Amino acid sequence: MAVDRHNSVVVDVSGVAFEDHGVSVDFPWPEIRSVHYKASGNGKALMVAVIHADGTFFECSVEAKPRERLHQWFAHLAQVLGHYRPMG
Repeated sequence: MAVDRHNSVVVDVSGVAFEDHGVSVDFPWPEIRSVHYKASGNGKALMVAVIHADGTFFECSVEAKPRERLHQWFAHLAQVLGHYRPMG
């Protein structure tokens, strides 16, 4: 889970959930084609993208404070996605 004041990303057994300024959306694993993540251009936020089975692209950005938290989130995401989505 990655959380800031306005946004959050949760990856668990049921799928991926985004919350962006109070608006939530859930993506169950059977509806997900792929999940991608990277640091923002300035290195201050985690950007997570879900590609839906129909090809639609959704993205959520979570600010990392302190910046070192970004490295922790990357490590956790790699483990969790590897567990629930071993084929990508």
